[in-house]
Amino acid sequence: MSTQTADRTVDKLLEERIVAVVRLQSQATCLPVARALVEGGVRVIEMTMTTPGAVEAIPQIQQALPEALVGAGSVLTEQDVDKCLAAGAAFLVGPVLEPTVVQYALSKGVPFSPGTFTPSEAYAAHQLGAPLVKVFPAARLGPKLISDLRAPMPFLRLMPTGGITAETVEAFLAAGAAAVGAGSWLTPKDAVIAGRFDEIRTRAAALREAVDRFEKAERRT
Repeated sequence: MSTQTADRTVDKLLEERIVAVVRLQSQATCLPVARALVEGGVRVIEMTMTTPGAVEAIPQIQQALPEALVGAGSVLTEQDVDKCLAAGAAFLVGPVLEPTVVQYALSKGVPFSPGTFTPSEAYAAHQLGAPLVKVFPAARLGPKLISDLRAPMPFLRLMPTGGITAETVEAFLAAGAAAVGAGSWLTPKDAVIAGRFDEIRTRAAALREAVDRFEKAERRT
């Protein structure tokens, strides 16, 4: 992946501000869930490696939904990086900060967002070159964690993940989040199993509306 392509990917992530963290039980539901998300206005999709067939689903989603930006999550090893890049993943996300994996991914030219929780981890991720630093699990300390991290380090571009809903997202953005990762609330397991993709579309639309509302209010100030 070229530097220019990677930069465009990061710009898209920052523009969209919502990353759908998709963790499913079957590859068969990957495309219908992705389609529901995109129809609801959530166009950045992170297919987690814990989903059976996630890697194979990446090109399928890209082909069926060209407007979507599709990446991979739960990336833990250099081998994971290679598999995801071979499948065409536009970006990678990890649950933890593993410096060697971050450096390896960045050397391949792909944006990598490692998982962090403490100030030291967040700063270390930034120093390694992560363009967007994941904060996980964000729900444990709430939006104040984001504002507390950015108070001494305003240069950090943080992506809180975990516990993000249409009701909480504006508070995280107001605290200084550059983007958010939304998972189980956005794609509830029972809705996926029952094939209630309309519910996922509705939740995606509600989340998109909340982010758009925040940004509109922000522009007025």
